[in-house]
Amino acid sequence: CSFFPPGSPYQPVIEALGNYPQKKFYNVSKLGGAKYGNDNTLPYSIRVLFESSIRNCDGFLVKETDAMNILDWKTKQNNVEVPFCPARVVLQDFTGIPAMVDFAAMREAVRNAGGDPVKVNPACATDLTVDHSLQIDFSKCAIQNAPNPGGGDSQKPMAKLSPLKAQPRKLPCRGQTACKGPCSAGDSSRNSGQFSAQIENTPILCPFHLQPVPEPETVLKNQEMEFGRNRERLQFFKWSSKVFKNISIIPPETGMAHQVNLEYLSRVVFEVKDFLYPDSVVGTDSHMTMVNGLGILGWGVGGIETEAVMLGMPVTLTLPEVVGCELTGAASPLATSIDIVLSITKHLRQADVAGKFVEFFGSGVSQLSVADRTTIANMCPEYGAILSFFPVDNVTLKHLKHTGFDKAKLEVMEAYLKAVKLFRNDESSSREPEYSQVVQISLSSIIPYVSGPKRSQDRVAVSNMKSDFQACLNEKSGVKGFQIAVEKQNDIVPVQYEGNEYKLSHGCIVIAAVISCTNNCNPSVMLAAGLLAKKAVEAGLVVKPYIRTSLSPGSGMVTHYLSSSGVLPYLSKLGFEVVGYGCSTCVGNTAPLPEAIRNAIKQGDIIACGVLSGTKNFEGRLCDCVRANYLASPPLVVAYAIAGTVRIDFETEPLGTGFNGKSIYLRDIWPTRKELHTVEEECVISSMFKELKEKMEKGNKRWNLLEAPESTLFPWDLKSTYIRCPSFFDKLAKEPVSPQPIENAHVLLYLGDSVTTDHISPAGSIARSSAAAKYLTNKGLTPREFNSYGARRGNDAVMTRGTFANIKLLNKFIGKPAPKTIHFPSGQTLDVFEAAELYQKEGIPVIILAGKKYGQGSSRDWAAKGPFLLGVKAVLAESYEKVHKSQLIGIGIAPLQFLPGENPSTLGLTGREQFSVLFPPELSPRMTLDVKTSTGKVFSVIALFENDMEITLYKYGGSLNFVARRFL
Repeated sequence: CSFFPPGSPYQPVIEALGNYPQKKFYNVSKLGGAKYGNDNTLPYSIRVLFESSIRNCDGFLVKETDAMNILDWKTKQNNVEVPFCPARVVLQDFTGIPAMVDFAAMREAVRNAGGDPVKVNPACATDLTVDHSLQIDFSKCAIQNAPNPGGGDSQKPMAKLSPLKAQPRKLPCRGQTACKGPCSAGDSSRNSGQFSAQIENTPILCPFHLQPVPEPETVLKNQEMEFGRNRERLQFFKWSSKVFKNISIIPPETGMAHQVNLEYLSRVVFEVKDFLYPDSVVGTDSHMTMVNGLGILGWGVGGIETEAVMLGMPVTLTLPEVVGCELTGAASPLATSIDIVLSITKHLRQADVAGKFVEFFGSGVSQLSVADRTTIANMCPEYGAILSFFPVDNVTLKHLKHTGFDKAKLEVMEAYLKAVKLFRNDESSSREPEYSQVVQISLSSIIPYVSGPKRSQDRVAVSNMKSDFQACLNEKSGVKGFQIAVEKQNDIVPVQYEGNEYKLSHGCIVIAAVISCTNNCNPSVMLAAGLLAKKAVEAGLVVKPYIRTSLSPGSGMVTHYLSSSGVLPYLSKLGFEVVGYGCSTCVGNTAPLPEAIRNAIKQGDIIACGVLSGTKNFEGRLCDCVRANYLASPPLVVAYAIAGTVRIDFETEPLGTGFNGKSIYLRDIWPTRKELHTVEEECVISSMFKELKEKMEKGNKRWNLLEAPESTLFPWDLKSTYIRCPSFFDKLAKEPVSPQPIENAHVLLYLGDSVTTDHISPAGSIARSSAAAKYLTNKGLTPREFNSYGARRGNDAVMTRGTFANIKLLNKFIGKPAPKTIHFPSGQTLDVFEAAELYQKEGIPVIILAGKKYGQGSSRDWAAKGPFLLGVKAVLAESYEKVHKSQLIGIGIAPLQFLPGENPSTLGLTGREQFSVLFPPELSPRMTLDVKTSTGKVFSVIALFENDMEITLYKYGGSLNFVARRFL
């Protein structure tokens, strides 16, 4: 797919962009009439598909009828398939390496056939992120807020801290994990020191020596292992980055594919040679949907589809329904981003949006930050939508400004998007598109919840917390009740602590932990806790000193943005000090409560409470004397800690008394969404993007020093067990050939219903008894050096041996789960690969018999490539997963389907017969073919080629060979 295909019938609508006459674009709004133009009825996501079809129309891969079908979306949804040519491709390394190996092999084949190998390059912009090769071979000393081995509080003098440092707290190292350097496992000074959590980009300190744990050494050791273990793959990637045009390799230690895509690779509007068009993307990662939060159409597909796009071919999809999700009203001031995201996810799951586009509109959309939008878009797998699209609006532009987008580019971007009506006007007077259906969600209905007191599924509205806890006191002992006698429900137990007297009662809080865990890793909720703490301190509020408070960031980045936003000292002032990075309070790693507090709780049989922003809150989990535990958002944890009790109605009762005896309510210190968005964009987003940009520009030392060849053709190492030239191009021909008959084929596997790509495609570790293990052992490798199938996806010899190697594979010839089959000429029971290898040596073709939904599950390229290299010529099934069926055609395997109501059983097939299929010289979509067996039985099947393009690909032996012949 090019941005300016020769002979496009739509070139007359190319025009200059307003005040930027040097910029050109397809003004597609002139083609749509009322549907696209004045009435604005076409959904924004469909407009992106329409623009792509106009720009890439070549009469073969993309036809004028395709463009008109997209324009007539409302009547054609679910009835027609349309091509989509995305602007770019994103690969992660496990799925990217087989694609790049195929391109290297294609260069070799083109050279051997007399063509110019230099012309073999990806046809569209491709980014490959090396983000799956790191393994944790070494770990740093984990700082856990674990029980003090000696019990109680330490009375030893503490290290002197600067004003911007958190108050120190004694924390022992985890049992067998030793710090490097002075903190060795056998150090006699163990259990004798203190821990001080610093604020400014906190280096983790050994809790016994106050020396920084040499984290760089741990990182360097893991990097050294990564580069050593994966050197061949990384050298191949380095070679690819040098010799191929139109591809960018993102080196290791930069970040995960979906995050790098979101934070660095996204363009929103593409500009190539002063030609403008919308950014869009497909990738080999389910998290690709995140970019829809930026107004970029994109989703995850399989490796073969991605490779086809790299080769200049479109992705085919059934024109989907588009569900409009209207957001109205305003969320409760106490509702966090997580409350909103999870509530919207729940509504969409109930609305049955599976397999559809979702598009957001309404007055409430502008209240969502880009972080909120990308999180909602990333939740697509949770509610089954293909994507959740947020058109570009003023919120998006403001976000892009903070991410470092050039001002001039932003102005051009805005002008272009408005010219082609891809910019969402948030004014209430603007007309909204027409949708297949509309789901209405009132943000006003989203209220904050906590969960508890004993189970995470027991949700309690914050507004009902006081009354619900009272009900728990009354209820019989069980999942919620504590069965406290009425006359004892208001008991008060006085306690002396640090020279002051405090009063404990039912509902008093003794543990409060802010944890950046799972759903609470969103920056906005951690910042909300920090801003609330800042306002609380400034108002004169405090947290009682006996409450065990702690702050456990999920990563150093959390500490970084809490520090850069200036809120970390205020959290520390309230006792929420950084205690380290790792699972802490919610897994029970909490320092014991002060002895006086423990005694008072037990003496008065007090139902004391813990509040934490974690995931686990079972009774007694945090501490054996803390019977009620509530999960809450980070800012609510701080709020309850200040209040000191869960028996409070935040609306009518103050948190405490501030300066001058003034009563301070939660509403007085709760940060507004506008405040949060401002801090998030200016302190978090901008610093994160600046750091990522520096990483991208500088790379890293190991990658920069990594040597790789610069030859046009890759110098294949025949001894390599990671990179190997595959045989997909062995029969490369300039012209297509008539489909060859399948004669006297044996059945390699006789499978039942619901065979997934997990059963077919190699994945995970390499079993020591497998065919792949035997191959690697013969190459001189030990089991410790096997690595995984994912790491060896660039070696077709390993991957072919791993195809159908799943121990749960149920082959009806065997009768029990096992990666085995029968080689019928000899009668031997063998590994699937060994049987297929014998058939190939004997010149006997093989097919697969299967039931319903063959190939369902995640889309994997080797689920098609592997069977092809095993010699499989056709699959005969009752029905197929659509994506996998397309992959079979894309590699050159014929997908044949039994007629409705027929299957091997009804036809009396045993699978032990030999099968023959004749293809006519001219195939047509969904043609009926005859199958003859060696027993004389004849039956009909449907050849599942849906259109002329699929037939053409099959005739050329798949998409790889179809594209390769262009270079001859």
